[in-house]
Amino acid sequence: MIPSLLWAAQPAQPTRPVHDHYDRRLAPRMVPLLSEVIRFPTVAGNAKAWADQKTWIQKLAKGLGFEVRDAGKVMEVDLPATGGRDGAPVLGLLVHGDVQPVDDHWSIPPFSGTVKDGRVLGRGAADDKGPMIQALLAMKALKEAGPTRASTIRLLVGSDEESTNTDITDYLKANRPPDLSLVLDSAFPVVVGEKAWNALTLETQRPTAPTADRPWTVAALEAGLATSIVPDRAVIRLASAAGKDPLVALRKRLERRPLDPGCRAAFSLTPEGAGASLTITVQGKAAHGGVNLEGGRNALVALARLLDGELPPGGADDLLAFARQAGGDLYGTGLGLTEPDPLWGRCAVNVATLKPEAGGGLKLTLNIRATPKRYGPALEAHLRQVVSAFAAARKTAFSFGGFFGDTPLAFDPQSRLVKRLMADYERATGRVDQPAISGGGTYAKRMPHAIAFGMWFPGRPYPGHDVDEQVPIEDLHRGAHVLIETLADLACGEPLKEPFRP
Repeated sequence: MIPSLLWAAQPAQPTRPVHDHYDRRLAPRMVPLLSEVIRFPTVAGNAKAWADQKTWIQKLAKGLGFEVRDAGKVMEVDLPATGGRDGAPVLGLLVHGDVQPVDDHWSIPPFSGTVKDGRVLGRGAADDKGPMIQALLAMKALKEAGPTRASTIRLLVGSDEESTNTDITDYLKANRPPDLSLVLDSAFPVVVGEKAWNALTLETQRPTAPTADRPWTVAALEAGLATSIVPDRAVIRLASAAGKDPLVALRKRLERRPLDPGCRAAFSLTPEGAGASLTITVQGKAAHGGVNLEGGRNALVALARLLDGELPPGGADDLLAFARQAGGDLYGTGLGLTEPDPLWGRCAVNVATLKPEAGGGLKLTLNIRATPKRYGPALEAHLRQVVSAFAAARKTAFSFGGFFGDTPLAFDPQSRLVKRLMADYERATGRVDQPAISGGGTYAKRMPHAIAFGMWFPGRPYPGHDVDEQVPIEDLHRGAHVLIETLADLACGEPLKEPFRP
């Protein structure tokens, strides 16, 4: 039930009947619907899963009494203004229906929509299928028990936010944006700053060659799942043509070395003809690379530290050495990114993946969430200098690449919209929390007149992108109540004029 403290502050609209209606009639549908939609494995490249999910959304939305339109990469679900949409402003709600990839380390099938210990588990439970169902049910509650609506409420469900992120850009080529939009893909009470998303890539074709004191080569090396996920697994296979004795000695040395906290290593020695191979697997903990970086345990950085001084010269050793330097902390110290900002804090750096390339090369990818202190061309130029100095010191070379086209997004904490959203949140929860700065980028960077608002509550580690992604059922309902209060305020009252100004 909604906290009784809600009624201590006078709501902008008479909302108690809407909240009560949600609790009596709609809350029981939350968990079953979320479990259903999680079962569509809408990872990048799975066109069938997206098509099946679109059909499911269309059927559900029509059954809830909404109007639905397939706009290609985006689905529109409309609750028209009372009396019709002609001339009515549009309040947008944005979520994405695609999800991050998964690996084999889940304790449950990742697309099962499992309910356990008061939580819903599955890929997308928090990011972003939970918010999709919360929005649909909040809109339904407003439709059936709310005051008259001055605005049309339009839920937009995107399809490739977690990959190429072209859906909103393509949508805007043929469609007018809502007059004002809330992006339900971040944190409460409201996000007033989103850091810039960047990727630094280093490639090498330099092979490793055995030496007298390190008579092995790097036969295989791979770590990480995706750029925005803290890598929870890193694997290297060392091959020796000089028999197993050198690898046995190496294994004993490595087993005595301390490993990074929260990580563990496994060693497997296998005969190979006259030689042998040693496979080293480091297990860490996945987490969102922008929103919950501190909650992860980076297996790639842990492997790089474990092998410090143990590999023969070559590309694999060079990249692992750079991973060690860049992963010295989570905030870019090893990359020379030390400037703090009083509001934004520091950068967030995730040493994300190390993967084989065609032709026998290797590519290391770092994800950097940058503050307004340094981003875009300035960040790229700085990193080129860092990489050049590092390569010169090691007498090696890298192919430098990446993406530096994103910019930070900032809002005035004293703007009219931010103050209204803060008041809506306080009425619905009884809490007074500070506006958030997020390392995660959202559709607010793509959609005009948009700001990120929820649906994750402060004080809980964000589980999006994590293994066993999950959301407390209590928070699903609590977030729906915040959204009901906000929709009643922004869609049922006078349209907010110049919302982003003080």
